Amino acid sequence: MFLSEIAKEEINKLKVHQFEGRISVVENSEDFDKAMSEIAKYKLLGFDTETKPAFKKGVKHKVALIQISNSHEAWLFRANRIGFPSELIDLFEDEEILKVGVGLNDDMRGLREMKGFKPAGFLDLQKYVEAFKIESKSLKKIVAIVLGYKISKSQQMSNWESPELTESQQRYAATDAWVCLEVYHKLRNSISKFK
Repeated sequence: MFLSEIAKEEINKLKVHQFEGRISVVENSEDFDKAMSEIAKYKLLGFDTETKPAFKKGVKHKVALIQISNSHEAWLFRANRIGFPSELIDLFEDEEILKVGVGLNDDMRGLREMKGFKPAGFLDLQKYVEAFKIESKSLKKIVAIVLGYKISKSQQMSNWESPELTESQQRYAATDAWVCLEVYHKLRNSISKFK
């Protein structure tokens, strides 16, 4: 049904896709309240975080950005500006709301260093794809196998703490959260076809 693995050369031949919906950068309390009231309407969300890369051994940065997305809107919470508010923690502890991401252990470790909490309702695609005999664990490979396109990773090592996030950074960050949802939907739909 799906390939178990995909070569870099094969990925390179694929068309690039990115999130084309609305992006809201959340960096003050007014933006935050507005974003949370919108997010509260959804029971299924894409999720990711970004941290400023450290190029020196022993240097470690805190999570700078928390991305939450649905199919048509992405909210980029600038954690380096607003911290990790309790309403976000409530969302991340709510088992009734499914949050889909990839490589969640690193994300959770980073967030827990900011504030202790008990994550609930998270689904890690790295584990989920195993049921579909997909061996690849990187988001780029999972996307190529499941969705048949590639996502750009060009902004991955950019400065997520910079005063302003560029359009490219915003698009990249939104894509990473959104595409997790897209993969999840496609996998779920493939199950129902065979029932």
